[in-house]
Amino acid sequence: MTRYRHDHAHVSFASRRCPRHKRRVTPVDKADVLLEALPYIRRFAGKVMVVKYGGHAMERDDLKDSFAQDVALLKYVGMQPVIVHGGGPQIDAAVKQAGITPRFVRGLRVTDGPTMDIVQMVLVGTINKEIVTLLNRHGGNAVGLCGKDGELVVARKHRMHADLGFVGEVVGVNARVLEALSGFVPVIAPVAADPEGVTYNINADLVAGKVAEALRAEKLILLTDVEGVKDKGGTLVDTLTADAAADLMRDGTIAGGMIPKVECCLEAIRGGVRQAHVIDGRVRHALLLEVLTNRGVGTEIVPSVLRRGRSRAAAT
Repeated sequence: MTRYRHDHAHVSFASRRCPRHKRRVTPVDKADVLLEALPYIRRFAGKVMVVKYGGHAMERDDLKDSFAQDVALLKYVGMQPVIVHGGGPQIDAAVKQAGITPRFVRGLRVTDGPTMDIVQMVLVGTINKEIVTLLNRHGGNAVGLCGKDGELVVARKHRMHADLGFVGEVVGVNARVLEALSGFVPVIAPVAADPEGVTYNINADLVAGKVAEALRAEKLILLTDVEGVKDKGGTLVDTLTADAAADLMRDGTIAGGMIPKVECCLEAIRGGVRQAHVIDGRVRHALLLEVLTNRGVGTEIVPSVLRRGRSRAAAT
């Protein structure tokens, strides 16, 4: 099987002209949808999937609910989802309310002492608990954490020419903390401390990638506000090998905010993660569509030695 893109070009003129005359969905159609998921459920049962949750999927109520339902379903069919969340817009609002002007260098928030206090309050004290509550309401059996809990994530000051303040990078991840939470869905806020106890704000994509490496995850999935990686002609690329993705960055096809996301995926793959995905979190149930269907809703990046069709997971 090949994994087909979402393509609505085949819709007939008649169906566009008369949208109310839609094909009736029969019980057999519904059964076919369930059966399509079966090989993926079998393939990924017991596997860890680290999901970076952010963007519009965290802001719109319909997308929040669909995300929580997706996570709960993946858990109940035997997979092990781990969530790492961001919170940029919420932090921006809180910082501005405090009279501080947000500043960024190469996409990273310049974080002085007062800003760090706000970041920690918003990420750990507010957003993390809201996500946990949402997942539990949908049966996700979630528990909230930040990098400082059990020294789950050990940080250090980000090594950049510009001084970003309390912006950190990941030194190590203590996988035993997450392994001890077997049966729960961990929800991780990207705040961590260094060995001296200094707290740092860390990019959520980076934390998700390092957690995926430490857990030897089957998949790293980054929810974004774009369709995925596009080629020179602006067409969504369904599947990329790691080598091809690196080439697209070198020639400038992958640019702007997509660069750090693809770099995160490539580093995770080099660290042992089997598959990485950049998917469109603006699509309802994007997580289920990417994991359990032949189509997917974004770009999948795989090790170069695993250059196979998009439905390879179902066939292995």
